[in-house]
Amino acid sequence: MKPSNLLQRSLSAFLTILLAIGATTSSVSAANASAVAVSKPVIVLVHGAFVDSSVWNSVIARLQHDEYSVMAAATPLRGLQSDVRYLSTLLDTIHRPVVLVGNSYGGSVITDAAVGHANVKALVYVAALAPDQGESAFDLVGKFPGSLLGNALMPPVALADGSHDLYVQPTHFRAALAADVPQAATSLMAVAQRPVTDKALKGASGSPAWRNIPSWFVYGSADESIPPGVHAYMAKRAHARSVVVVKGAPHLLMVSHPAIVARTIEAAATAVEP
Repeated sequence: MKPSNLLQRSLSAFLTILLAIGATTSSVSAANASAVAVSKPVIVLVHGAFVDSSVWNSVIARLQHDEYSVMAAATPLRGLQSDVRYLSTLLDTIHRPVVLVGNSYGGSVITDAAVGHANVKALVYVAALAPDQGESAFDLVGKFPGSLLGNALMPPVALADGSHDLYVQPTHFRAALAADVPQAATSLMAVAQRPVTDKALKGASGSPAWRNIPSWFVYGSADESIPPGVHAYMAKRAHARSVVVVKGAPHLLMVSHPAIVARTIEAAATAVEP
């Protein structure tokens, strides 16, 4: 056999071995990554009124980078009990531990929906309402002064069932909800906002899950939708494991401060991991 042919065969064999090693290493790495992801709780994110699940995008990116499985629920915003049933049905499909995260009105939804779901191991309230039994979103927001939301709303839109859709006036959206988010972004959010019914905000909560499930709270000191005094009151009442107050942050702090929100969620997830 010519030396050149022998050299070619040796190189070919060597490359075959390298490719096999690479494929095995990739398979092992993928398997390890999958095992890590499965060992972590599933993070379920629930948005509030006037927005959609896209407000969580920057938080989702960070959680996925840290190998968490994430689901963002598209809350209907039609009525508290119907929204709770929707989320409860979603939780029924998850057969792993869950960290349930709510923002704004979404906090009312997770407070009721988590009841009876043993797989929900932690509740994280991100500038969110945490009502007690019989309380509504309207009750809590008005408990302390400081909310701009009431004066920021457009005239209610009457619906066939007697309820009303509520929208934030586009010119007031940024000040009431996202004061430190760039104007260009909030202008788009204002146009794309999803209305909530007055029936949803007036809905009375049932027995709260935070009585039996550990909770974490994070909110902004400049929240002009749900006053900071309300957040502090709710966190104390729920005996929160941790309370993070973000200086100068508005209501939609997951948009402007996603790293802090993601860290709070991961702290809750780590605390309840087996």
